[in-house]
Amino acid sequence: MAGPPLAARLAQIEGRFASKYAEAMSVVVRNAAVILLLLLSFKLVALSPLGDLLAALGIGLAAALLAFRLARAGGLRWLAAMALGTFALLVATIGTLGGLAPLLQGMSDVGFSVGKHRFSLLTAINSLIIVAILYAAARLANQVLHHLIGRASGLDAAQQLLVQKLAGIGVIVVAVLLGIDLLGLDLTALTVFSGAVGLAVGFGLQKTFGNLIAGLILLMDRSVKPGDVIVVGDTFGAVGKIGVRAVSVVTRDGKEHLIPNEQLMTEAVENWSYSDRNVRIHIPVGVGYGSDLALAQKLMIEAASEATRVLDDPKPSVWLKGFGDSSVDHEILAWIGDPELGVGNVRSDILNRVWRLFSEKGIEIPFPQRDVHIRSMASAEMAK
Repeated sequence: MAGPPLAARLAQIEGRFASKYAEAMSVVVRNAAVILLLLLSFKLVALSPLGDLLAALGIGLAAALLAFRLARAGGLRWLAAMALGTFALLVATIGTLGGLAPLLQGMSDVGFSVGKHRFSLLTAINSLIIVAILYAAARLANQVLHHLIGRASGLDAAQQLLVQKLAGIGVIVVAVLLGIDLLGLDLTALTVFSGAVGLAVGFGLQKTFGNLIAGLILLMDRSVKPGDVIVVGDTFGAVGKIGVRAVSVVTRDGKEHLIPNEQLMTEAVENWSYSDRNVRIHIPVGVGYGSDLALAQKLMIEAASEATRVLDDPKPSVWLKGFGDSSVDHEILAWIGDPELGVGNVRSDILNRVWRLFSEKGIEIPFPQRDVHIRSMASAEMAK
């Protein structure tokens, strides 16, 4: 009750010091009052073990908040103030209960028994601490292994990814086994339910484990690697990442498709860069019947050779495909070595160069033509 009036009084006082510390002083008064009341109730009223523990925790939390606000008002950083508040919480709680032994005993007394096993607050806190430590240690070990494997010069990208995944699985298995041992879990008590639970988990996670195994097989077989350009059904793009469940395929539109690993194992996959990254593209071009075909073919080869991404070896070539209704049909064949950058932009580049060269040399690209025969008019003329 004294906190807000005191803060208001300080806010009325002129000066930078009073305005800066008015709110902190209000919090100090409030928390000091809470600590005093809880101490009086703890000393004067006989409480149950749970009540003593809750009262001690209340005093500790009030002391922690008090220390935190004083530290922040004194200019300490948030992390340092939080560490000071945590220390105040532990000291005040343990001191209120008379030391560490009474605190542990109090947490041990709060619990319940199931058959021969007893579950207490102390057991729960110990379990949480063990799980937190193992989780942090597993993450740290996984990151260190990921970094060391990523720097291994003797492995390519696919092999590094495979070893990283196997190492991650190994770290998880070790952490789980250590956790079972440290927590003292008796797995024999679960033998009655293990068959049914294992069957249920097996059916429920069948697809998940199938995708996991398929992902490992893909990495070992190296049929699909990060950076490969693949076609699966109607999806075309570059493989970005091979995950535990799915493969990420990024299209030229920037859309990311997640394809299950198992689908890549069971369906036909067109890999443009499986054994060779060179890919040949086909560009149809029509030339007018009255044009010089030899010159037109020479200009098409020149246009393809000038394109930035077209390879010099194998050299571009031009095929005469046939005689169409309105044009002599040709096809430019050009090789590129970076299909992950797209093929439509290469076609556009070559066709723009063909248009410019044809315009300069007078080569005609004809409009579509059709011969129309009107039978009714021919019958009318014969009747006349």
